[in-house]
Amino acid sequence: MVTCAQRLSAATVSQAVAYLDRSPYENVFLTYIALEGGPLQRDVRIVWDGDDRVCGVGFFGRHVVLAGEDAALPALAEAAAGLNENAVVGPQRTVNAYWQLIRSRHAPARLVRERQPVMAVDAQSLRGANGAVSIRRARESEWAVIAENSAAMISGEIEADARLEMPQFGAGIRHMIRLGLWWVGECREGLCFFCNVGAWSPQTAQLQGIWTPPRFRRRGIATAALGAICRTLLCMVPSLSLYVNDFNAPAIALYRGIGFREVGALQTMFF
Repeated sequence: MVTCAQRLSAATVSQAVAYLDRSPYENVFLTYIALEGGPLQRDVRIVWDGDDRVCGVGFFGRHVVLAGEDAALPALAEAAAGLNENAVVGPQRTVNAYWQLIRSRHAPARLVRERQPVMAVDAQSLRGANGAVSIRRARESEWAVIAENSAAMISGEIEADARLEMPQFGAGIRHMIRLGLWWVGECREGLCFFCNVGAWSPQTAQLQGIWTPPRFRRRGIATAALGAICRTLLCMVPSLSLYVNDFNAPAIALYRGIGFREVGALQTMFF
């Protein structure tokens, strides 16, 4: 027996986080939202089974993000009724089973990333390469070039033009820079590498927006810059993680080359 999906509360945060900690790398976004609070926390739902054991957690905002056992999925699907989400993200098996429950009432996905390996690295496994690249946190005065490159990366990843939302998109970039979450690599020719810290938890911080402009590729810049950024961040957090499309062989080779290992897999459906 499963109860309905209930709104996360201060009294149930610790139970939700304990459940999510079973797969800390796949569930880092949900853990981050549950722990950090703020306005997004109101969009988190938690599901218990008949023994008052947590069996599922979901975030229902612009994206639906899932972590749940099969028994929890009907309640999570009911919680999403009427939602006009842009994407559904979660472990492969969970997303596939969830889609079977909502497909009769939902528009078809315009794009599906079937398998996105989740990878992680810690200070012991990190490897790096030297190169003529310096790394630092981005400056707010650099927001426009960062937004332009971030939009190019997103456009390739999800086959949609992020620049259509540039005013809002740029504001988000500036906010993240002010929080110290955007990092850049710099060489004699200018900014040559970009990435940012997205969600984080006590176990890991998730890297995203990893991008080398085409004119700087095949020069070892990404290896040197990402390795140096990881080395710096691993002085602050126990591990770093990310997820990548399984067909992106160059990116996977880059991550493996500096010590990332596969620790799970996600699937994303875009609408």
